Amino acid sequence: MDAQEVLRRELSTAGVFVDFDGTLSPIVPAAADARPLPGTGEVLLRLTAVAGRVAVVSGRPVDYLAAYLPDTIELHGLYGLESRVDGQLRQRADAGRWRPIIDEAAADAMVAVAPAGVDVEHKGLSLTLHFRRVPDAEDDAVQWVHDAAARFGLQVRSAKKSFELHPPVAVDKGTVVEERSAGLTVVAYIGDDVGDLPAFSALDRLAANGRTVLKVAVRTPDVSPELLAHADYEVDGPEGALELLQSLY
Repeated sequence: MDAQEVLRRELSTAGVFVDFDGTLSPIVPAAADARPLPGTGEVLLRLTAVAGRVAVVSGRPVDYLAAYLPDTIELHGLYGLESRVDGQLRQRADAGRWRPIIDEAAADAMVAVAPAGVDVEHKGLSLTLHFRRVPDAEDDAVQWVHDAAARFGLQVRSAKKSFELHPPVAVDKGTVVEERSAGLTVVAYIGDDVGDLPAFSALDRLAANGRTVLKVAVRTPDVSPELLAHADYEVDGPEGALELLQSLY
């Protein structure tokens, strides 16, 4: 029996973890315009009612996700720096002290790279520079983000047509998946970008300990080739991801 069949058979004790951008929401030129596909909230609610755990795990802040997803959906934002579980907002220990440093870095970015057309997305506990709309500004973004990381003591993460600055707090999507998989017999993760690779690695560790896992890559025009190489299964775009979620219940 393959992992998808086991997932459906053991859904009541299974966990389904899902990325947001490129997975539930189509990639758009301006990050602030990203919205989940119509019907996504209803699908997640129905799945939550019958699965052991359903959670959205994203680089977006929790308040952004909460604006477009139902109140009862478990959310993990900023790669796990913050979360909403059982309606309670939580923040990763030691993350809060980095907020004023992120503020300073964001102000610096507005002066250094925003005039070139780079979108500076201040997420509270992290910062993202988007150059999708101005590909010629990528070199400026690269130079600034690495200089800023050294000056402010932050970590650089690559994403789709963007770079992110994060506090040096040991958390990522894989951390979230492992922590929230306690007691589950089957664990699936659906994503499309390099930021989802730690979640796939977490599933590999769970599998090594006897858990059934399913790593699903969402194929988009700029999907991570590395993610595809490590996936068990592929779907076509957010529409394919939503169809897969619907097929589980």
